[in-house]
Amino acid sequence: MEKRKFEKLGIESSLLGFGCMRFPLDENGNIEEKEAEQMLDKAISHGVTYIDTAYPYHNGDSEPFVGKVLKKYDRNQYTLATKLPIWNVNSQQEAREIFESQLQRLGVDYVDFYLLHALDEKKWEKVLEYHIIELCEKLRQEGKIKYLGFSFHDEYPVFEKILKAHDWDFCQLQLNYMDMNIQAGQKGVDLANQLGVPLVVMEPIKGGSLATLPQDVTQMFKDYDANRTLASWALRYVGTLPEVKVILSGMSTLEQVEDNLKTFENYQNLNDEEMKIVQKVADTLHARTKNGCTGCGYCMPCPFGVNIPSNFKYWNNCFIYDDEKLFKGKYEKMDEKEKASHCQQCGACERMCPQQLLIREDLKRVVQDFER
Repeated sequence: MEKRKFEKLGIESSLLGFGCMRFPLDENGNIEEKEAEQMLDKAISHGVTYIDTAYPYHNGDSEPFVGKVLKKYDRNQYTLATKLPIWNVNSQQEAREIFESQLQRLGVDYVDFYLLHALDEKKWEKVLEYHIIELCEKLRQEGKIKYLGFSFHDEYPVFEKILKAHDWDFCQLQLNYMDMNIQAGQKGVDLANQLGVPLVVMEPIKGGSLATLPQDVTQMFKDYDANRTLASWALRYVGTLPEVKVILSGMSTLEQVEDNLKTFENYQNLNDEEMKIVQKVADTLHARTKNGCTGCGYCMPCPFGVNIPSNFKYWNNCFIYDDEKLFKGKYEKMDEKEKASHCQQCGACERMCPQQLLIREDLKRVVQDFER
């Protein structure tokens, strides 16, 4: 198993981390515990040491289940990561109570990696208002947290503000070869590298989208190496980025565990030729976008409740990944007021869009493609 050193922390971790948010489900939508336990056992027995869960995963069932499985292992055999749901916090005392409940749910005395979950500008304001970092440092002094970091979902200027506000032990970013120009992206990688902050990567396969690609794009990879899976290309791409210490994969089947183990037990960074192939694939897929929406959210809120970024995300991804069933399905599950068809053509969004998109016309096209 490929290992990476957190030089800043003086520790070592498996490069592959097990993300515990996509366990297989039974017919009632609950964790299929027998299969999920086999998956965790397989990963740990093959050298995976980084186990990542969070308070809300699987409707709150992930932490108790993971804690139960890990009871069979020596506490020094794995490093455990979980996260504080900032959106549920309305005081420092409430944050402490949630943390203490997490220790109980996990059945442990301490957490190795503790993250402030899914920070954006508004959640960061709550972190500051309730002095959450100070609380976490107290928990560290009490021996209940070893390393403090955060996961992030916003634009680069917010990331820069947060990263420079504290001497973080690590941070967790969404990175994959399709998303290096959104959220923190490549600029975030560069800043973390500059400041010496180790990176944990989430969504390296973009929620599974990069594991199944249109045939013509798949062939670009197969022509170079017919034996490597699409997922392995995506994982190796983020592993090649500087300062990446752990790559989280939210595995849903035993087959996915085995494929990922194969990638990381014989791990190699992408060479120059392979990197060019990945870039060609990314350029080809990006060229299939229907408009240039970056998901920045400056167009929001819509006075009538339309979720403009989500409409465009599903619309663009439908054509990028040639998967109408998946992304039309996501659109159909949206609240009616959030759908493109609820647009009242007021134009307020277009005055705010930094990309100067013709949002009203594009929303009409979404309706034509998804509601025909």
